[in-house]
Amino acid sequence: MTHDKGPRDDRWYFSLMAPNTKGDKFAWLDPTSIYINGKAYHDLLDDLCADLDTDEIDVVAGLDAMGFVLAAGIAARIGRGFLPIRKAGKLCVDTDSSTMTNYSGKTQNMEMRLPAFAPGTRVLLVDQWVETGGTMQGAVQLVEQQKGVVAGMVAVVIEDNDATAEYRRRYKCVTAIQPGTEWQRQANAQYLESFKTYKPEMAFPV
Repeated sequence: MTHDKGPRDDRWYFSLMAPNTKGDKFAWLDPTSIYINGKAYHDLLDDLCADLDTDEIDVVAGLDAMGFVLAAGIAARIGRGFLPIRKAGKLCVDTDSSTMTNYSGKTQNMEMRLPAFAPGTRVLLVDQWVETGGTMQGAVQLVEQQKGVVAGMVAVVIEDNDATAEYRRRYKCVTAIQPGTEWQRQANAQYLESFKTYKPEMAFPV
């Protein structure tokens, strides 16, 4: 059964994202509430996949950890494989590594199996949310170290800053919340007006 998703720049499921209730040590919001509700999750995947050219993608890589949720969903939708990019020390096979600084300013290592693909493989990078761009940069390094090609970047939103502006210039970037919209402005300010009326029950499975 079809339902009203709302206009492309104001999807109904955007308002399901939950505010941080635990303080500065955590991300400023939690988009995972979208995944709980089946209609919301599939509407999100519909929007992300609609803007992808599957002929330009060989494999979909998800960034540890929440990027796995979107990457696996997208890979299944478009008929491609899923490649996990992990935090260091999680893989029991030979790995390549890169160092990145995440949204909280913490320096971490990321790893990818070695080898993960043949040279020239086109890899779509997927994360849940791109805030500073540091984690995504670590993933780019891993792909390029194995002579792969970054086919694009996907996230619920990519916040605007110097690093992400460079990503938009160099790669095809696909987001649910689109650049230049009111939702993008609120994401950049790290406060959504929908927080004022958010209730966990809104995202319950139906």
